[in-house]
Formats: sequence, structure tokens, C-alpha cells
Amino acid sequence: MAGREQAFQRMLDTAAKLQWDISMILEAKAVEAEKVRNWILNHVSSDSYYEQQQQLKESLRMHDQIVEVIDGLTKIGRGMNAVMRVALEHGLEGDDNGMIGGSGGHP
Repeated sequence: MAGREQAFQRMLDTAAKLQWDISMILEAKAVEAEKVRNWILNHVSSDSYYEQQQQLKESLRMHDQIVEVIDGLTKIGRGMNAVMRVALEHGLEGDDNGMIGGSGGHP
């Protein structure tokens, strides 16, 4: 079944493109994180805040933003894994039934 093979090929191509996009997001986030780190090292100190509680709140806010990005990317990765697992399972079922690449299948 050429249509089925084409569909799997499109799924793999889309997954590869999504992985590339994720790598670009991570690269941009790494650059941004380095800039933030440098700014924090140069501007944030105990003298910058009236209270230690305010410094802690600001640090936690920055940390929460980083965790949100990581969580979002993790969810994308899990979704991609689920899609690929389904595609691979269906592909293997097709091989077992002789539908994809098997000698007993239809052209």
C-alpha cells in the first residue's frame, strides 16, 4: 500500500522537522539563559532588594519560567513519542500481515 507508506513517510518527515524546531527553541533559550545569568550576576545581589523575601520571590519567579519551558518541551516530546510509537506499531502490523514490503502483500 503506497498510500500507507507515504503517510508514514510524511509522519516521519514531520517528526524530524518538529525535532529541528525544538532544537532551535532550545538553542535560543540557551542563549537567553546565558544573557539572564550574566545580568543576574552583575545586577542582583542582596543590596538590590530591601528584603530577603523579595529576592527569594524574584528568584522563584525566574525559576518557574524556566520550569514552564522545560515542561512544555517535555510534553511535546512525549506527544511525539506517542505518535511515533503508534506509527511504528501499525507499520510492524503491516509487515506481519504482508501489507508493507512483504512478499504476500498487494502492490
